[in-house]
Amino acid sequence: MSKMSTDAPVAEVPVTETPVTETPVKLALNGPTMGARWSAVFYGDPLGWHDDLQLALQAAVDEVDRQMSTYRRDSDLNRLNAAPVGAWVDLPAETVAVIEAALAIGEASDGAFDVGVGELVAAWGFGADAREGGTDGRVASHSVALKALDLDVAGRRARKRAPLRLDLSGIAKGYGVDRLGEVMNRFGIASWLVGIDGEMRARGRKPDGTAWAIGHERPAIGERELMGVLELEDVAVATSGGYRHCHEVAGRTVSHTMDPRSGEPLDNGVAAVTVLAENCMAADAWATALLVRGLDEGVALARRLGMSALFVDGQDRVISTFAA
Repeated sequence: MSKMSTDAPVAEVPVTETPVTETPVKLALNGPTMGARWSAVFYGDPLGWHDDLQLALQAAVDEVDRQMSTYRRDSDLNRLNAAPVGAWVDLPAETVAVIEAALAIGEASDGAFDVGVGELVAAWGFGADAREGGTDGRVASHSVALKALDLDVAGRRARKRAPLRLDLSGIAKGYGVDRLGEVMNRFGIASWLVGIDGEMRARGRKPDGTAWAIGHERPAIGERELMGVLELEDVAVATSGGYRHCHEVAGRTVSHTMDPRSGEPLDNGVAAVTVLAENCMAADAWATALLVRGLDEGVALARRLGMSALFVDGQDRVISTFAA
């Protein structure tokens, strides 16, 4: 459950609780992952066992990075990308599950979410294989994952039916947040807020009974300013927008979010979309899908699916699909 307030105070970064002491204190752990940092905040007894929790949390996100990173040549994702067309590639169950979810969201969004955009991302100067200077306005061709990838879930393998470069950047970070949450639960922590960069997931409430609160940021290039605060309880949140990762190509400012339909960086007047969902993997992917669909189609789709989302247009106007 969540709500948004535009006059609430600036929220804490991740936070949580654990029922092991009568006077719990606020504790925070963090570490590097996926070119950003993961964080976990909770309340508990400040004893040495948190060293074990730190190691377990780091191990969880390291595994996601090992399997799904486009920056690691030895990742399972890049093994699939490098494999010949038609060759089956064995994959970890976790990677198969993420690809399966990505394909399902791609289908449900009518192709707005496509993990087959790896070639486009590189051609426009982003990602691990960024081409300096981008395409200079030329549209790169790419294969749509829904049409060019066979996924054998039971057999834990996949094969390409056409040249295809997969990029899981729009969903793997959210999945990593979910893995952090699993670790917190495994350690018996009853209430927590975990995140990677701006993707967050909360469980329970703080010891004083209030919900976890995070800032809803104004989508402006080079600025950090709050538009409001989201209060979270047993929910995940993710934001997609072009204001953080962008650069200039041939005098044009382009973002890292690709429109699979045009083959070009997204430019549809929507600055950012924030989605709340049961898990962060879904929130992460749907934020991108709704961003690509645009204001009218995205809002209509979110409402049809009963999805809680905030759309911010180029004039900082906010359109909400939150249930009343």
